[in-house]
Amino acid sequence: VQLQASGGGLVQAGGSLRLSCAASGRPFSARTGAWFRQAPGKEREFVAAINWAGGGTYYADSVKGRFTISRDNTKNTVYLQMNSLKPEDTAVYYCAAKKYYTNTYSDPRLYDYWGQGTQVTVSS
Repeated sequence: VQLQASGGGLVQAGGSLRLSCAASGRPFSARTGAWFRQAPGKEREFVAAINWAGGGTYYADSVKGRFTISRDNTKNTVYLQMNSLKPEDTAVYYCAAKKYYTNTYSDPRLYDYWGQGTQVTVSS
């Protein structure tokens, strides 16, 4: 299974971007899709997650009300709609997926598949 992230770019503060993460390869059996981000000099941090079957969503406090995660089961694709972007949202964004349901979603060690990352830069 391979994850391909796309949609990053340069945007002014207050603007919007939509990231996509497409899964390819053998039948995709992941239970949860997620987005993480990593800014220079910082650890990778959780952004949002979505359960593939029921569609339940989970967000980091820093993005609640601004970001929306969604999925298209027919395309094996997870999206991250990012609105009201701030300079502090600048980071490389990674999509990830895990094979099993767990009670926590924010620990990157739980994820089995990772995309290559896409750069998001928000200028002030």
